[in-house]
Amino acid sequence: MINNYEDFKDAVFKLSSIDLDAYKERQMKRRIDSLIKKNKADNYQEFIDKLKIDKKLYEEFINYLTINVSEFYRNPAQWMVLEKDIFPFLLERFSGNLKIWSSACSTGDEPYSLAMLLSKFVPLNKIKIIATDIDKQVLEKARLGLYKEKSIEGLPKEFKSKYLKQVGSSYQITDDIKKCIEFKQLNLLKDSYPTQCDLIVCRNVLIYFTDEAKDGIYRKFNKSLKKDGILFVGSTEQIIQSAEYSFSPMKSFFYKKDA
Repeated sequence: MINNYEDFKDAVFKLSSIDLDAYKERQMKRRIDSLIKKNKADNYQEFIDKLKIDKKLYEEFINYLTINVSEFYRNPAQWMVLEKDIFPFLLERFSGNLKIWSSACSTGDEPYSLAMLLSKFVPLNKIKIIATDIDKQVLEKARLGLYKEKSIEGLPKEFKSKYLKQVGSSYQITDDIKKCIEFKQLNLLKDSYPTQCDLIVCRNVLIYFTDEAKDGIYRKFNKSLKKDGILFVGSTEQIIQSAEYSFSPMKSFFYKKDA
């Protein structure tokens, strides 16, 4: 019997392998209580029972937990740094074939943006980006590659005309860019990470995790990178004591792995 939020967290872990202990509790509990109320469940037990029999509600719940907010070229100034400083550094350091991991890719806006930008430096057939997310539902949307106009507002015009085609009121990613991305499901808290990465992008995700969870993720990111590889974080996620994780600040929001 689920009597309280602690019991509910245990039940969610058994059901989905998502560890709610790793998320900031007040924020997450408020979101969950709101969803329970919306779905007219009287308590945690009743909501868990509904999740077990209603696949659509379960997928909505996972999507809600993982807080998917994404857009192409989010925070454009940081993409300018990526273009002017980070990609040239990495391409010189690692001789062209970069291994890039978009570690919480949501609906695919980020990895597609990365592929488009990198195409200014190398041919598309040389670009391979691993894009992962915990949420199967958003990965399906990412593979489809169909976006509303609002999602692509920040994308440079050269990429819009070259790599998107209009389909009604939406925009479809072209197949040549789609081929650059390999989408996979991955839970940052428990699954194995890709290895020998040149660039890891993890933006606007860790703000929802506890300090203990973030500590573990930063250490695993460091292990996943080659020496001199770069970690690119979100605009609210600067690593205050980066040396503790063997990172050195390179530019704002970009950290280089030390020896």
